[in-house]
Amino acid sequence: MFSVDPKKVPFSLDKGTTTAAFIVREGMVVAVDSRATSGSYIASQSVNKVIEVNEYLLGTMAGGAADCYYWERVMGKYANYHELKYGERITAKSAAKYLSSVLREHKGRGLSLGTMVCGWDIAGPGLYYVDNEGSCVSGKIFSVGSGSLFAYGILSRDYKEDLSREEAIELGRRAIFHAGHRDAYSGGVVNLYFIDENGWRKVDTNDISELYEKYMERA
Repeated sequence: MFSVDPKKVPFSLDKGTTTAAFIVREGMVVAVDSRATSGSYIASQSVNKVIEVNEYLLGTMAGGAADCYYWERVMGKYANYHELKYGERITAKSAAKYLSSVLREHKGRGLSLGTMVCGWDIAGPGLYYVDNEGSCVSGKIFSVGSGSLFAYGILSRDYKEDLSREEAIELGRRAIFHAGHRDAYSGGVVNLYFIDENGWRKVDTNDISELYEKYMERA
C-alpha cells in the first residue's frame, strides 16, 4: 500500500486567510481575500472564499478549502430541502445550527473549518460563526482566519452599526486590505458582498496591491 511519511512532505499544511462580516443599519457586508496557501507556498491567488448558498444566504471559507466547500454545500442542500418541504426559505440561524450539528458529529476527525453563515430572512440580518468543533455563535461582527487580528484592528476602530451602505463597504474593503498587506498567508484580491432585504449582491473585486496607495496613509 502506498503511504507518505509526513516528516518527508516538503511543505507545511498550515493554512491562512482573512474573512470578515458585519451588520450595519442597511444590511450586512461580507468581505474576503482570495489567497490559498500551504505553509509558505502560495497555491492560488484567485480562490473565491464566498459560497453562494441561495439568493439570501452566503457562507465564507477559512481553514481547509475542501472541508469548507464540502460541508457548506451540505448545508446548501439542506437549505434547498427545507424550502421544498416547508415552502419558505431557511433562516440563517437554522442553516448555521444545522451546519454546527453536522460538524459536531465529526468532531475530532481532523476537519479544519471556520465559517461565517451570513443571511437575510424574515427576522432581518443573521450572522453566525461556525467551526469544526460544532460551535455556533451569533454576533454582529466577525473576522476569521490568520489575518483576522489585522482586520479586527481596523474594524474595532471604525465599525459603527449606523454606518451607511457605502461607508460599510469601504470599511470591509479596507479591513481585508490591511490583513492582506500584513499577513503573509492572506492576499490576492478583496471580494466584497452586501446583503439586504433584496438578497445578496457582489459589489466588486479589488486587487490588494492596487489598494496600497489608497489606504496606507490611513493606517
